[in-house]
Amino acid sequence: MHSYEIDIAGLKRELPVCRVSDELYIGAFVIFGDVALTVHCAKALLERAPDYDYLLAPEAKSIPLLYEMARQSGNNRYFLARKSPKLYMTGVFEVEVKSITTERVQKLVLDRADADAMRGKRILIVDDVISTGESLKAVEELVEKAGAVIAGRMFILAEGEAQKRDDVVFLAPLPLFNADGSPKPQK
Repeated sequence: MHSYEIDIAGLKRELPVCRVSDELYIGAFVIFGDVALTVHCAKALLERAPDYDYLLAPEAKSIPLLYEMARQSGNNRYFLARKSPKLYMTGVFEVEVKSITTERVQKLVLDRADADAMRGKRILIVDDVISTGESLKAVEELVEKAGAVIAGRMFILAEGEAQKRDDVVFLAPLPLFNADGSPKPQK
């Protein structure tokens, strides 16, 4: 298996290169279990964050980042866009999303009580990686349905074409890869 060394705001990690299709391979970035990486990335993102009232992230890989950013900032409340409704939810806003790393269409849901708390507030959307932007689009739709304002969009990594977006902040670029492990040229 091929790997790719990445520098994320001064912290180096080795990412395995994984097959998505015969023509497309990605660097697998997983923040779970890496406390030093989580703390480091949260600090680096907060240093670049715009003013906001609450943080919001999609479930699940960004949960450690979301928690750590809230902890470091002293903001004791944050929100999570869940992949399915839970029994304790009082009602939900729901949108569909198709991500590059999942095989099927998924849903993201937001509890009505969370949406009510977000109404009129500035929401900072955070996630681990932006690639096609489909997950971001779904989270943005939830924010809009809740009547909140998007304060910003922040990611640890921007993959492929997402690196060219001027509406997101990210800590490091992540190329897409060929089957031999070499980075694909940027278009």
